[in-house]
Amino acid sequence: MSDPDTIRTAILTAAQERGPGKTLCPSEVARALSDDWRALMPSVRAAAAAMTDEGHIVTTQKGRPIDARTARGPIRLGLPPRDRTVR
Repeated sequence: MSDPDTIRTAILTAAQERGPGKTLCPSEVARALSDDWRALMPSVRAAAAAMTDEGHIVTTQKGRPIDARTARGPIRLGLPPRDRTVR
């Protein structure tokens, strides 16, 4: 299993590689980190929620901002809009 810092780095790296205005599925991050990617999904979602709280990424569902902790179903991760400061 990957540690939280590795997951956070993988999320941010994937979002930056995708670029502004583009999103990715959290499963892409999990798959890149582990063959047992399904077991890693709760950790990826938890890291995404924390990173969203910190302003590093945005978490959306159907194009609308959501809380990854409470969202049910597919979510997307991406960089915040350029008019927001990334801490």
